Amino acid sequence: MKIIHFSDTHLGFNDLDVLNENNINQREADFYDAFSQVVEQIKIIKPDYIIHTGDLFHRPSPSNRAITFALEQFKIIDALNIPFILIAGNHSTPRTNLSSPILKIFENFKNIHTAYEQEYKKIEFEHVIFHAMPHMNDETKALSQIELCEEQIDKSKKNIMMMHCSVGAFYLMNEFGEWVYPSAKEYVFKMMDYVALGHWHGFGQVAKHENVYYSGSTERTSLNDKRNSKGFIEISLYDELKVEHKEIKIRPIILKEIDCEDYENSAAKLDTSDTKGAIVEVILKNITAFQSIDIQNAEIKKIFAEALYINVKREFKQGVNEIKADEIEALSLEEFFLEHLKEDSQTEEFERLKYKVQELFAQYEEACDDSL
Repeated sequence: MKIIHFSDTHLGFNDLDVLNENNINQREADFYDAFSQVVEQIKIIKPDYIIHTGDLFHRPSPSNRAITFALEQFKIIDALNIPFILIAGNHSTPRTNLSSPILKIFENFKNIHTAYEQEYKKIEFEHVIFHAMPHMNDETKALSQIELCEEQIDKSKKNIMMMHCSVGAFYLMNEFGEWVYPSAKEYVFKMMDYVALGHWHGFGQVAKHENVYYSGSTERTSLNDKRNSKGFIEISLYDELKVEHKEIKIRPIILKEIDCEDYENSAAKLDTSDTKGAIVEVILKNITAFQSIDIQNAEIKKIFAEALYINVKREFKQGVNEIKADEIEALSLEEFFLEHLKEDSQTEEFERLKYKVQELFAQYEEACDDSL
């Protein structure tokens, strides 16, 4: 038995305010492309079953474009005559009963089987049972649903458990409604042939459990996720469990550093050959207050002219004479910044930059003045 497991596709996600040639947010288009790549691999691999462990969409009420794309792709999958089992994640589950669950739109597909009612659902075939545990906004309900699942295990068939949750606090993402699988019920995993998880965006086996895996997301929703490869899992369930992560090609996130203690040389030595079309995170290390004014983001972006997007972070050099906390309380933000500037610069530099700082703060105060 061969199964494709993927998850957290977050269709409709958009970010960075960059439009492509079709006037669509480029990051949104990237997520559609990642999903399409998985579908193309499904055509080639021809698994016996396909499972998706939640967060198909990024929002409970996705855009028309996201819904249209999903329907088009599900039509392709449905035509393959491969059973596709799909559960809801926290991003695709309405927070109140006033909204209809978005996964209902797939109910009329012949080969699509969904679980979205925030309760356990048994989806059974000739040789395998899928124990579907969709996201539940009420975590206190989880224990009773796990017990229902345990009662439905049939040892004469393969048993696959599907959940969108955290197994262990390590996998918490600090999002609305996420719940942690109760550790006292982890013995149930040993009764399963495979436990398919969604929610955590990195691929990996869960600690001590040899058959419990997160497939990870198919794209990156955060720069903090830059170290994780993306793709899906190909599972072989014959005499023994075999799990293989299949990587897909997505937009790279590249990290570059510029040491501001020798800014000109450090910037000149940068290798930008791998940044075309990439999201580039640039860290300005050891930067001083007056350098931070002089070195504009626009200047950094010129260095990476072929990148899709540049995110600049500043790691300030620690001054020799730090201002104490009780002194900071007596200063305005403008005075505090000028104190740092004065400490880090020569007299002539301070005088040159002081007026620029005062002008910027004046503009800020005018823009934020509610009396105007």
